[in-house]
Amino acid sequence: MRFSIETRLVYRFAAPCEVLLLVEPARTGRQRILSETWRTPRAGRLARFEDPATGQRRAFLDAEGDVEVVYSAEVETDPEPHDFGACPAQRVRDLPADVLEYLRPSRYCPSDRLERLARREFGGLDGGAKVAAILAWVGDHLTYEPGVSDSASTALDTLTDGAGVCRDYAHLMIALCRAADIPARCVSAYAWRLEPPDLHAVVEVWLAGRWWLADPTGLAPLDGLVRIAAGRDAADVAFMNIFGNAELLEQSFRVTRLESLAAVA
Repeated sequence: MRFSIETRLVYRFAAPCEVLLLVEPARTGRQRILSETWRTPRAGRLARFEDPATGQRRAFLDAEGDVEVVYSAEVETDPEPHDFGACPAQRVRDLPADVLEYLRPSRYCPSDRLERLARREFGGLDGGAKVAAILAWVGDHLTYEPGVSDSASTALDTLTDGAGVCRDYAHLMIALCRAADIPARCVSAYAWRLEPPDLHAVVEVWLAGRWWLADPTGLAPLDGLVRIAAGRDAADVAFMNIFGNAELLEQSFRVTRLESLAAVA
């Protein structure tokens, strides 16, 4: 599938500061960037960095005053399977070293506080069947409701409130999976058909030697996701970190599906 994406950010900076932007799609074996452009203020120096191990890309911007930043790209993605229900879990001792960290509690996913709940609700299941049950449980127990949570809300807050937005759904599913000994991580992505258009937080779980995508909100098709970054929770994949103070003036995100290259050929 081929997508056109765009991020537009307009902020007011009272004093000079640095801004870390995580809006560029990652380069992976299943995702290719065909073209991309940045539009930044003439005085705003942009420095870009790519992690060769993960394909994730970050940009630093020097910002001052009223700043408008626009990033746009065309991206091609390959379809991948999403039915993990029959997949076995790996023993902890057999997990790759870079997967082990996704079993541990993190800032927004205090999985050690949810182990009793995980045993009670999912203790009789294993592997993909357990993950599928957690995915369904989160969807059944939460209501999608903007404004209930904030940037400090954890999976425990979401469990108590019974409501939240995509990052809250993701955090609760991640915490429950880790509490059930299934490695899980947060993925930020552009999401085709998400209404209203926005960046989207989903989940990846490690089963049968690979990562599998899941969206506990069910709001966007998995094949319509354009991956940006993966991390322990939202703290690792925030699209913007401001090292100073700023006021939001406007921001928007757009994802459009284009005709595939194969169809054009």
